[in-house]
Amino acid sequence: MKAVFAGTPEFAAVALRAMIEAGFEIPLVLTQPDRPAGRGMQLQASAVKQVALAHGIEVLQPLSLRMDSKDAQRAEEAKAAHERLLATDYDVMVVAAYGLILPRATLDIKPCINIHGSLLPRWRGAAPIHRAIESGDPETGVTIMEMEEGLDTGPMLLMERLPILDTDTTGSLHDKLAEMGGRMIVDALQRMAAGGLQAEPQPEEGVTYAAKISKEEAKLDLARPALELARKVRAFNPFPGAHAQAGGVTVKIWNAQAVDGKGRPGQVLSADAQGIVVACGEGALRLTELQKPGGKRLAAGEFLKGFSFDGVSFE
Repeated sequence: MKAVFAGTPEFAAVALRAMIEAGFEIPLVLTQPDRPAGRGMQLQASAVKQVALAHGIEVLQPLSLRMDSKDAQRAEEAKAAHERLLATDYDVMVVAAYGLILPRATLDIKPCINIHGSLLPRWRGAAPIHRAIESGDPETGVTIMEMEEGLDTGPMLLMERLPILDTDTTGSLHDKLAEMGGRMIVDALQRMAAGGLQAEPQPEEGVTYAAKISKEEAKLDLARPALELARKVRAFNPFPGAHAQAGGVTVKIWNAQAVDGKGRPGQVLSADAQGIVVACGEGALRLTELQKPGGKRLAAGEFLKGFSFDGVSFE
């Protein structure tokens, strides 16, 4: 099978590498435009673009695929991309974390299948990995699905499950699901080529939506239960990083566990090399990895060498 690939971040790049290694012919890759990144804010190619260029694959980076866009440049780029797709010899489009909406005109050219990091219909939308951890889900997984105009509503082709460990962060779970997605898309394409893959509709019950993560969400409300806050810390690691104010300083919290403890929310109950224990609305949170503005991520013992909590509370 010949496959056009559309994706942007590392989650998608893992799948693209797996398809290349499996021997699929990929005549064209779509990815988002280069973005400023790093301290120097230099333009940086997406992870998918880097893989494509390394293998000599043509890359298109339209701002939009909507030819009816009111923005003239976006509409022009969308039309050019559409014409390029029409001129390309391919059997299926594989989409993974592309970040652009595929309009009906694109979906109608050839079948489109998506690699989605959740057990659909739970966590349709932009941030399924974050939301699964934040909500305390016991498991997640990957769904390979046919694409339609609705948000992650298409029929399912393959699904695999994965337990969420108490130690999993969005970063660690992302890597597991990316590897799973790469393996599954190769399996799906091979079975499609052999005519042995059947789609089934998603269940009507159990639909939830994974809204895009905002930086504002990452501020911890210490009046909430410690178990809930510990999940948030894991869910927002590595982005955007949970944080709270301590003595007027914004402290990022990269690792924390819920423990027994009682006090005024934000009150520091103890501080030593094992962690800074902070009272919450219910229970307490032991902070074991922290970061000051402009500083490095440090274990609690190292952090305390440069930060005193005498008379200081979190808020």
